[in-house]
Amino acid sequence: MSEKTNMERRRFLKVGGISTAAIALGASGLFSLSEKAALAASPHAKGSFSGYGPLVKDPGGIFDLPKGFQYRIISEEGKKMADGRPVPQAFDGMAAFQGKNNSTILVRNHELTGDTEYPVIGKNPYSKDYTGGTTALVVGNDRKVKEEYVTSAGTIRNCAGGGTPWGTWLTCEETLEKGHGYVFEVDPLDPESNLSKTPIREMGAFSHEAVDVDPATGIVYLTEDAGPSFFYRFLPNDRSQTIGSLHKGGKLQAAAMEELSTNHASKFHSGQKFGIVWKDVDPEKPTDDAEEKGCIQFSRLEGCHMVGGVFWFSDTSGGSEALGTVYRYIPATNTLELFYESTHANDLEAPDNITVTPWGDLWIAEDGDGTDRIIGLTPEGEAYTFAENRLNNSELAGPTFSPDGSTLFVNIQDPGLTLAIWGPFAKRNARSQRQMGHAAPPAGYAPKISDNVAAFAELQGMSDLEVAAFQRHGMPIL
Repeated sequence: MSEKTNMERRRFLKVGGISTAAIALGASGLFSLSEKAALAASPHAKGSFSGYGPLVKDPGGIFDLPKGFQYRIISEEGKKMADGRPVPQAFDGMAAFQGKNNSTILVRNHELTGDTEYPVIGKNPYSKDYTGGTTALVVGNDRKVKEEYVTSAGTIRNCAGGGTPWGTWLTCEETLEKGHGYVFEVDPLDPESNLSKTPIREMGAFSHEAVDVDPATGIVYLTEDAGPSFFYRFLPNDRSQTIGSLHKGGKLQAAAMEELSTNHASKFHSGQKFGIVWKDVDPEKPTDDAEEKGCIQFSRLEGCHMVGGVFWFSDTSGGSEALGTVYRYIPATNTLELFYESTHANDLEAPDNITVTPWGDLWIAEDGDGTDRIIGLTPEGEAYTFAENRLNNSELAGPTFSPDGSTLFVNIQDPGLTLAIWGPFAKRNARSQRQMGHAAPPAGYAPKISDNVAAFAELQGMSDLEVAAFQRHGMPIL
């Protein structure tokens, strides 16, 4: 993206005077109470749900939302934090934690490397030569920022990461630079501490993208944004799930497909069964090791989210059309499924950050050319558009909900803006979240397989989505 384009955007924001303004969408500004109640009570009523309705053009020219929703810009690159340091630019991955007095603490990545207009200026950086890092925002229940500060500094291209069940943020370096390419643990309540500048080396030195933790086992799952790209897991030596426990070492593994021989045979296959295995890899050179050991090669893995016992992750340029794919891995059954595959027909491009909403829908933030959106998929197999970024060619990043589920926070990367969005969201529904982890995708988004392959899957006791994952990655199914 050109510097001219960036400057034009910044001038637009300043001249328009929209910083920190709340913008209500729709002729009436909000749904009526009866409409809110109906939607909250039955957000996915059969035959009646099409998301939250058509998008309303934002008079501020930034973010289109359905009628009844509004947003506020709560943070802007270049503005001053309380201690006088500028808010760094290049907003990226983010997570939300419970704070005091019903506040939300956001921890946010900044995808920066060297010289830049608004770097992360740290008091205790990992490396003084690099300008990436993380910041935190304490947001009150009025959705206004009470405090904003640096939490870690001196790292490279902090792209994504993930929150931990114990209240810290795992920030990931997307780089192969010597001495970098690590995961760091950041405690928002103890900013710029020695913890935040100590790499977790046994989680691997590679071009990291995102991570998330399985709260049931303490296992950490990781994605890689490179070519080739691999899907990893880290088995910590210390499963206490406490601050600093991941620094006590562990084993790094990469996912592979295994062909198992069996005595069973039919016209659809000649005595093979298929499964996922995990192979140990050297954390100092995991990419090379995973490739040598024949692990699954993806195109460019991006965002991830673990909820309801299911780990979701996206491949932003995967699939036959190179428009992106979304997978889900179910640790309890060691099952990998190809959940959806982008095509021109289904009009969904370059899935990046993903999250499962408090009420159970899968939300996907696009990162393609032109206009990017947040697309929702329901457990009932429906698809809808929730939001559209009007700042063309500016990436959406870090969608995360407040702990009470009432507010969505999302970043626009350039110019760096953090938005707080609220309105008639559906109520929290843990059952629906679990259902999403095992639901079929909308028909137009599901991977296409032949009748023979579908019959093979049935004989093997595999789902169509599971057999599609094997087939797309070169396993000779038939």
